Amino acid sequence: MLGVLWRQRGTFLCLAGAVELSRRHPVASWICAMLHCFGSYILADLLLGEPLIDYFSNNSSVLLASAVWYLIFFCPLDLFYKCVSFLPVKLIFVAMKEVVRVRKIAVGIHHAHHHYHHGWFVMIATGWVKGSGVALMSNLEQLLRGVWKPETNEILHMSFPTKASLYGAILFTLQQTRWLPVSKASLIFIFTMFMVSCKVFLTATHSHNSPFDVLEGYICPVIFGAAWGGDHHHDNHGASHGGSHGGGPGAQHSVLPAKSKEELSEGSRKKKTKKAD
Repeated sequence: MLGVLWRQRGTFLCLAGAVELSRRHPVASWICAMLHCFGSYILADLLLGEPLIDYFSNNSSVLLASAVWYLIFFCPLDLFYKCVSFLPVKLIFVAMKEVVRVRKIAVGIHHAHHHYHHGWFVMIATGWVKGSGVALMSNLEQLLRGVWKPETNEILHMSFPTKASLYGAILFTLQQTRWLPVSKASLIFIFTMFMVSCKVFLTATHSHNSPFDVLEGYICPVIFGAAWGGDHHHDNHGASHGGSHGGGPGAQHSVLPAKSKEELSEGSRKKKTKKAD
């Protein structure tokens, strides 16, 4: 919960007037904080047809989230936020957050399997929103802050946690339906170690790259036909076509002297003007 609210303020600080929003509109800021803490539960309840406000009946969780929200935004001298933003402390919270994320994915799929024994897509969707509900509700949270940026839709530009939650939901669904011959405890341990190591490394190096980029770079062009593959082929075709008409390497040599003549003529003009001065 603390890691989620720390991320909330870190996201707000990327936009202008983050702290001012919490001062001028504390109710909107508090509601956004609750969405960040309980967004995954709200989306999962929405998918499974359960009361959306059900999780808010847990008074201790709501009070704890509210206390952390208050300390994040209103602590004197901003000491609390500075402490949790200190890199070693931040890495601890990041690791804890990924441990909770994996457990939420597993619990969400088990819950969906209880209602829909053969609903693979329901289980995958429930596990996905359990793991990345905060990111998927980002546009609604933006509306509450008076900001609307549809180009930042998480489904259009998936971050590493959102992608990892989707892949993890698929793995846990296969395990739940006995198609993956691995025990749930082993899968939770392996996937947790993967998520923790990747997220801690990305946070420590301040990197926004995804470990899936290399694998997707090879698989996506084969399955979906990525645009960069077509551009690369077009560039190669254009180069070969130009080489056939221009004589290949000879065409490149013909361009270089022209540039060098222009540079020489410009240099001579500068020398003449200096002599005239």
